[in-house]
Amino acid sequence: MTRNPTAVLIHGAWAGPWVWDLVTPYLADAGIDTRCPELPGSGTWEPTETIALPDLVEHVVGDLDGIEGPMVVIGHSGGGVVATAVAERLCRTGDTRPAGFGVVAVMLLPAGMGFGELCDTAGLTAPVGISAFTEPTADGRGTVVDPAAAAAVFFHDAPPALSVPAARRLVPQLESARLIAPDWTPDGAGALPRLYVEATRDRSVPLAAQRAMQRLSPGARIVTLESDHAPQLSRPAELSQILAEFVLDVRDRAEPSRSRVPAGADR
Repeated sequence: MTRNPTAVLIHGAWAGPWVWDLVTPYLADAGIDTRCPELPGSGTWEPTETIALPDLVEHVVGDLDGIEGPMVVIGHSGGGVVATAVAERLCRTGDTRPAGFGVVAVMLLPAGMGFGELCDTAGLTAPVGISAFTEPTADGRGTVVDPAAAAAVFFHDAPPALSVPAARRLVPQLESARLIAPDWTPDGAGALPRLYVEATRDRSVPLAAQRAMQRLSPGARIVTLESDHAPQLSRPAELSQILAEFVLDVRDRAEPSRSRVPAGADR
């Protein structure tokens, strides 16, 4: 029996697995299983708790039990750093399941480089994107985003029936789990096929920053969407088709004896 590939979908800062709710049905129709872990450091944390990138990676890897077939790790926004690090961890430990990884409107940062340094490289003046609209939490260890700013910066292409509830669902974000930089290598995650979905109307990660990432980490398959920062809400069918085609393509490359399954994302 042919096993379905699995897309591991990782959310970004202030968000949760719900950002993928409009995408997962399309992927299921394409014969792709999904796993959407909820990252620690989003919502609540202990008074002395510090969550760093290794903790996020450990959490995601621990959520992958039971996945047998080919697996593609896909991150949105800051979840792209986590996706890159997870792919690196799996490859470096000899896990044979990863077939590729991808990022959406997002951070495909060079090893050791944070987003602030990337923006400096791209000639962008701080604060960039949503950073101008964050406020500290009461304990000073996290940030929150005003819903009106979130709707205008993250979700401005989505219909109000989706953008307003999404903006209100955002939660406090622990800064130690947000201000992270990946550590990946050419023979680890860098050896996997990778996808970069750029969003041309993104007000949070401006296109200039996205293009700088592409230049600094060449080799990704680049697909352009005329979209805001969250195409999962504003362009779910188009994004789903892009993701499905990539997942199925890298699955077929990893297992060439299998026939191609139609993307089926045009529900």
